[in-house]
Amino acid sequence: MLQAQKRPTTIYMEANPNPNSLKFVVNFMLVDDGISFDYPDAASAGNSPLALELFNFAAVDRVFIASNFVTVTKKEDVDWIEIQDIVRNQIKTYLESGQAPVKAEFDQDPLFDENDSEVVKKIKGILDEYIRPAVEQDGGAIVFHSFQDGIVKVLLQGSCSGCPSSTVTLKAGIENLLTRMLPEVKEVQAQGV
Repeated sequence: MLQAQKRPTTIYMEANPNPNSLKFVVNFMLVDDGISFDYPDAASAGNSPLALELFNFAAVDRVFIASNFVTVTKKEDVDWIEIQDIVRNQIKTYLESGQAPVKAEFDQDPLFDENDSEVVKKIKGILDEYIRPAVEQDGGAIVFHSFQDGIVKVLLQGSCSGCPSSTVTLKAGIENLLTRMLPEVKEVQAQGV
């Protein structure tokens, strides 16, 4: 009888600008590059057995999964030093079992839509090429929401959600870049923050 092989898993932790979030970086891809899954609570995590397991810890407030990392946001009344090893070990044990962290399939690329206007295609391209990698470094994601009357609306996910420096990033970084590269863009706003 064959026994299931443990998947060798290495995880290191990275701090980010949000003091309530910690990024757990894994030595392999968890989901396709450019795709992310944000779970603000256990009720939203139905397609992620890993997120559901993490929400079993009372200290966990939010779970975000992208490329090769999991960002966990803790409740404010808990210190990371108390739970970081427990959370890391839970992620490691889960991933070593060989289970998928997220169970989702897409019929089409969720980032790009052939019906998008030329301006929206350019906005999404800039977000994907220039901004997504930088935001992912901090354990978060930025997702295009809409474009109307010169205003780009985006969703901030992972460590970016509720981060004290997200407004500065949004205005000084993202808005600056988009308005400089695309004259059609006048402003960038965070949606649902």
